[in-house]
Amino acid sequence: MTGITLLTGATGFIGRQVLRALGEKGVRVRVVVRDGKQSQLATLDGIEAVVTTPDLFAQDADWWANVCKDIDTVIHVAWYAEPGKYLQSAKNLDCLMGTLQMAKGAAQAGVRRFIGIGTCFEYDLTGGILSVDTPLRPLTPYAGAKAAAFMALLQWLPQQGVAFAWCRLFYLYGEGEDARRLVPYLRTKLTAGEPAELTSGRQIRDFLDVSDAGQMIAEAAQSNQQGPLNICSGVPITVRQLAEQIADEYGRRGLLKFGARADNLVDPPCVVGVRYEVSI
Repeated sequence: MTGITLLTGATGFIGRQVLRALGEKGVRVRVVVRDGKQSQLATLDGIEAVVTTPDLFAQDADWWANVCKDIDTVIHVAWYAEPGKYLQSAKNLDCLMGTLQMAKGAAQAGVRRFIGIGTCFEYDLTGGILSVDTPLRPLTPYAGAKAAAFMALLQWLPQQGVAFAWCRLFYLYGEGEDARRLVPYLRTKLTAGEPAELTSGRQIRDFLDVSDAGQMIAEAAQSNQQGPLNICSGVPITVRQLAEQIADEYGRRGLLKFGARADNLVDPPCVVGVRYEVSI
């Protein structure tokens, strides 16, 4: 990758890992963050400039065109993602509209490549094994807004001479993860020697460490790949197996209380991705 990469969401769960991966590759990065977040970037190398804004999703195309001056590649990670709220939130519409304005500004500035971040929930999940050829069938405002952004940019950006790739994330865990999510919940309970109440654990999932996801997104940005890409492990594992692996680190498998919580009847039984191979 030549030139400067612009990255949004650099202080978030996924964006931090993308920023780290880009830094390891010697890429100069211009980051866009919310006001007050810039102090979180102080110890990181490779940052060419920090642009702050009260709300990046409220900015228009002209603002983004100015921010994208001299930018080669945009990696747009930022999105509303508060656990327990983001799936149904109206803020997804704000993120959608702001993303389209960002893409317009990037095209105006002559950006060569635009990388967006999607979700496996855009797919029709009934098939279980999901490739980039799986039909889309989003069932929440979050997934719908992501799919809408993908469809609009897939058609429009190449017409403007901008190469476009869309990285669909599966089930990520790891450094910086919100405490309300499965893996941090397990580690907190096991560390304290307290029972961890779980569902049956029969659900089959595709789990990936967020640091690996960051590397894959950075590699996709440096590649010639276009269109949708699955950011996943490609390895099926049940929630029970994952929980037992983590519990075995503590020697406390007996603290796992499977069936203490009811299974979600609308939760898909299997969500596993088909990985892509990077083409540099």
